[in-house]
Amino acid sequence: MQSSRETWFLLISVPIYIIFIGAEILMSNWGNKRLYSTKGVIQNVYLTLMNAGLDLFLRWAFYVSVLMWCYHHHFFKIENAYLYWFVLFILEDVAFYIEHIIDHYSRLFWAVHLTHHSSEEFNLTNGFRSSVFQPVYRFVYFIPIALMGFHPLDIVFMYSITQTYGILVHTQYIKKMPRWFEAVFVTPAHHRVHHASNIIYLDKNMGMCLIIWDRMFGTFQDELPEEPVKYGLTKQPNNADNPFNHVFHEWKNMAADLKRNISFTTKIKYLFMPPGWSHDGSSKTSEQLRKELM
Repeated sequence: MQSSRETWFLLISVPIYIIFIGAEILMSNWGNKRLYSTKGVIQNVYLTLMNAGLDLFLRWAFYVSVLMWCYHHHFFKIENAYLYWFVLFILEDVAFYIEHIIDHYSRLFWAVHLTHHSSEEFNLTNGFRSSVFQPVYRFVYFIPIALMGFHPLDIVFMYSITQTYGILVHTQYIKKMPRWFEAVFVTPAHHRVHHASNIIYLDKNMGMCLIIWDRMFGTFQDELPEEPVKYGLTKQPNNADNPFNHVFHEWKNMAADLKRNISFTTKIKYLFMPPGWSHDGSSKTSEQLRKELM
C-alpha cells in the first residue's frame, strides 16, 4: 500500500541519493580516503532490499490495517493543516527516539538493530544498511500517533521524509554545521558518534532529525577532536563476509546464553537487559564500560 505522495517522493529522492552517493565516491577516490568498498556497498544494498521487501509485505498484509483501526478510534484531531503536519513531524521524531533507545538498551531489539551498526565503514550507503526485521514491530510506535488522529498514510509518508534526512547524515565530509543547527538538528558529526564503537560514544545521539531529545534526556555526546571515531561494533561478528551473519549472529549468541545452566529469570534478563549484560560479569554493558574509564 503506497500513496501517490510516496511514489512522488521516491521519484525525487532516488536521483538525489544517486547524485550525492556518486559525488561522495568520486571525492573519496580522488582524495584517496577509500571510504567505500564494493563489499560494503553490496552488503548495504542487500540489507535494505530485505528490509524494504519485508516492510512492503507487512504494510499490505497487516500493520496499516492496525493503524487504520486505531485512527478510526482516535480521541482528538488537529484541523489546522500546518499545525497537523508540524505536530506529526514532532511526534514521529519522538517515537523514533523512543524506539531507538529501546533498540540499543534491550538485547532482543539490539539483535535486530545491530546490522545497521556492523559496518566498519561510514558513508552515505550506510544509511541504507537497514535493520532487516524492524518492520515487524516498528508500527507499534505509530499506534499512539494514529490514536491522536493522524492518518496512517500520513504517518508512513512522514516517516519516509524523516528517513531521507536520516540517510543523508551518514557522511564524513561534513565536519560541523553552524552552531545553531548543531543545537537543534542531528548532524553528520552527531551521527558519526552514534555509529562509533569507542566506549565513550556508545549508545549516544539517538535522534533521527532532532538532537534536542538527546540533549534533554542525557544521551547526547559531542564528537571530540581527541577521540577519533572508530566505526563498527565493539565485537565484530565471526565470518563477517557471510551475509546471514550480519542479520543473525547476535541471535546465535542469545541462543547460546539461553542454553546455560541458569535460572529462568536470568534467561529472561539475557533477552531484555542491555547488550553486554551478564549475570557473572563476563561481559559488560556500555554504561559499565564507561564507568571503568572514569
